[in-house]
Amino acid sequence: MAEGRSRPAWAEIDLEAVRDNIRLLRQVAAPAAVCAVVKADGYGHGAVTVAHAAIEAGVAGLAVAIVDEGIELRNAGVTAPILLLSEVAPDAAEAAIEHMLTPTLYTDEGKAALERAVNRVGGRGTVHVKVDTGMHRVGLEPAAVLDFVGSVHAAPGLSLEGFFTHLAVADGQATEDREFTDRQVAEFDGQLRELAKRGIRPAVRHAANSAGAIAHPRSRFDLVRTGIALYGELPNPSMATTIAASSGGLSLRPVLSLRSQVVATRHLAAGERPSYGRLRALPGPSVVATVPIGYADGVPRRLFETGADVLIGGRRRPLAGAVTMDQIVVDCGDAGDVSVGDEVVLIGRQGDAFIGASEWADRLGTISYEVLVGIGPRVPRVPRAEAKAGFRHWLGTTAGPALMKP
Repeated sequence: MAEGRSRPAWAEIDLEAVRDNIRLLRQVAAPAAVCAVVKADGYGHGAVTVAHAAIEAGVAGLAVAIVDEGIELRNAGVTAPILLLSEVAPDAAEAAIEHMLTPTLYTDEGKAALERAVNRVGGRGTVHVKVDTGMHRVGLEPAAVLDFVGSVHAAPGLSLEGFFTHLAVADGQATEDREFTDRQVAEFDGQLRELAKRGIRPAVRHAANSAGAIAHPRSRFDLVRTGIALYGELPNPSMATTIAASSGGLSLRPVLSLRSQVVATRHLAAGERPSYGRLRALPGPSVVATVPIGYADGVPRRLFETGADVLIGGRRRPLAGAVTMDQIVVDCGDAGDVSVGDEVVLIGRQGDAFIGASEWADRLGTISYEVLVGIGPRVPRVPRAEAKAGFRHWLGTTAGPALMKP
């Protein structure tokens, strides 16, 4: 996309942080293996580059939401196991088998479609079966587990590798949340015991998401599926203490920072009202900086209403007016220390100052997941190693355009 290549606005991706986070999560979850969840374009970080870094750091496999995401990884040379977290549509079953993806099953219709696909493509289809223990989104009803899993186990074209569930409130700190998670784990464990009585012992048993992997040891089983923690964000802030206690004081590192540059400045008098709606008067004479990134790129309009800041010169500077589609304006005060070309950090670190995705989430009444996946497709994801040489330099390399989001 032309604008992504020509304007100074980018998301810097620290792939070494990805590797460090995976190593830390492997240490915390051991002896369980780690599966890296890279759905939704790697939570907005770039699925292909994150997947390669996670594999280098020793994950057992990857997980995505839809077949297209798995195919993208295969086309990029990823050979590791890729689990599809939900059952595929019947017309996508053949593509899943052709690209050696691992489908999830939980309906008779899905199983029949997958068997037809395996018959057409040939070979055997490795599958996982999902049970609903309380999330109430997708998965088998508990009462149907024995018959359904038995039929999958006996199907000549299918190979039952895994059995799993998903935790609904593993990130909760309330007593009710912890008790509910314990009941989910106990339900899942009980189903595994009943399957074992029938001689069915799936090789890969998994229940834990990031929160479960960190805070609920009994949920780890053979494998943990780490999504948000892989990207350096905690499902709940209190889990920082849990990680530190189980890793010798280590912590996760945020992977993404959202950056831009000042492209214009103007000296405005007290009382002037920048941007659409003229929503707020400047409290004093100010240098107002224009920065070429806006709500089309994932900077929500509500950030202005909540009093959000950006970082310029290692200092917090408040937004001076409403966020527009392509630009923001920043109140830099009257110090005169901001110039065209200065770096602007919207999410990330600059000097000793830091603004996290979780800060945006708190301001917006949402979660960091939504903030990260909301960063728009015209914002290029730039590996930090290349970004150190300078954004413009990176754009001039052959690697730059290849890593751009479409």
